[in-house]
Amino acid sequence: MPPIAYFITWTTYGSWLHGDDRGSVDDRHNQYGTSYAEPDRGRRSRVLERQSEPTMTLDDVDRETVAEAIRTTCEIRKWSVLALAVRTNHVHIVLNSTESSPEHVASILKSWATRALRAGGRHVGRTKFWTNQSSTRSLFFDEAVRGAVNYTMAH
Repeated sequence: MPPIAYFITWTTYGSWLHGDDRGSVDDRHNQYGTSYAEPDRGRRSRVLERQSEPTMTLDDVDRETVAEAIRTTCEIRKWSVLALAVRTNHVHIVLNSTESSPEHVASILKSWATRALRAGGRHVGRTKFWTNQSSTRSLFFDEAVRGAVNYTMAH
């Protein structure tokens, strides 16, 4: 049975680092339903020191730019957006897509959001807007879709 929707989340560059107090996902803590890597201030400091650019934070103009880029991309591709929340340090989207991979959908959306932010001319010289990975979940039941939509709208 194919999924009926995808629930995709990604964070801005530098906003959720390994060792963070909220925990983090790494190579040993990356299976759905398992615990995050434990908070580790030393690890977080080392990761922060290795950042090649400052942490990306989306202001109101950026947030609207990203939301519009996502809506436009989905409209062109005939994907139905069920819920969208663009926050200062992350994006949540629940959508119906004809693509076979939520990772591919996330890549497309991040790419077009980046293009829109660059086109605005407010981030000259910045090359990193997002973390490399995204959280991607395939949703197979109406109840799961409702839960993802509710979560997205509350966050």
